[in-house]
Amino acid sequence: MLVVAIQETVPGERRVALVPDAARLIKKAGLDVAVQAGAGYGAGVEDAAYEKEQVAVHADAAALLAKADVVLKVQPPSDAELACMRRGAALLSFVRPLDEPQLAARLAQAGVTSFAMELVPRITRAQAMDALSSQASLAGYRAVLLAGTSMAKVLPMMTTAAGTIAAARVLVIGAGVAGLQAIATARRLGAVVEAYDTRPAVKEQIESLGARFVELPLDTSDAEAAGGYAKAQSDEFLAKQRALLGARVKIADAVVSTAAVPGSRAPLLIDAETVAGMKPGSVIVDLAAATGGNCALTRADETVVAHGVTILGPTNLPSTAAVDASRVYARNLATLLLHLVKDGALALDLEDEITRGTLLTQGGEVVHPAVRAKLGLG
Repeated sequence: MLVVAIQETVPGERRVALVPDAARLIKKAGLDVAVQAGAGYGAGVEDAAYEKEQVAVHADAAALLAKADVVLKVQPPSDAELACMRRGAALLSFVRPLDEPQLAARLAQAGVTSFAMELVPRITRAQAMDALSSQASLAGYRAVLLAGTSMAKVLPMMTTAAGTIAAARVLVIGAGVAGLQAIATARRLGAVVEAYDTRPAVKEQIESLGARFVELPLDTSDAEAAGGYAKAQSDEFLAKQRALLGARVKIADAVVSTAAVPGSRAPLLIDAETVAGMKPGSVIVDLAAATGGNCALTRADETVVAHGVTILGPTNLPSTAAVDASRVYARNLATLLLHLVKDGALALDLEDEITRGTLLTQGGEVVHPAVRAKLGLG
């Protein structure tokens, strides 16, 4: 069985789906591995490093895709890439199945057996396959660095001959993996940190990192969905939440917002009036920009300045740490692939929670129930 990784073509994407360490693991399982020439350059991996692991390096991506049994990718395949893949091939990649379900339909039509990295179940056995968590952690770290270099203050308290500079106040909204890493990073850099999440269960995690948990007088008993994800709330709930949370946003020097609900528009948590009340020189880094943003003024992959406040909407921060992001993502992929392989071939046990949970398309059909529902397939 031939496992292939190609160079990512989405603008700004520097990550690669396969690094030499992960290739070594896959080859030990008796599989052949090939990569496109130059695929790892953005992540600091030269072709020679692959060749050292007996990984074949080819220049032509289309030819590689045409003969691949398994394709490993970071970004969802383009229509051109999908057209090169043969029927019956398997794909392991991010594919945004709940946000862009039509891609799942095209994968099914092409006869590709696909596994969505976004759908890896959050269970103990699948932790080493959890690409959402590995990439979100890097995004949270980078978000704080971005905030620190964009705001008009410094993060730590400093004592100088001219007096003491107070530490910056950082508010983190959303205490998932990205939010917790943002809290930890901001604390390490000396900021005074507080964090808010609709899920009361994360209070202990926030406080264990040295941050203050912001408690709002809201009924959050129904705030957590299966798998630990935040659950979509009513418009009435969100309006009250915005009003209450606005007081904390206005006194912050930096806000890192990470609140997202899989398959839905990001909840609007910071309205334009709140931004107008923030201190000039403060900054918002909105990690939910790809799904509409938590701030009303966020524009995906743009910098907006309003009322002296800088609002950043990065959609691919893990790519800015491509070396480490690729290393952990490739390990996530390799671990999942080896879970699916037995005796050198794919052997799909649909009784297994991991296999069943990540399988998106098979046999020309979209098989994941949640994505079928999005497509109106029942």
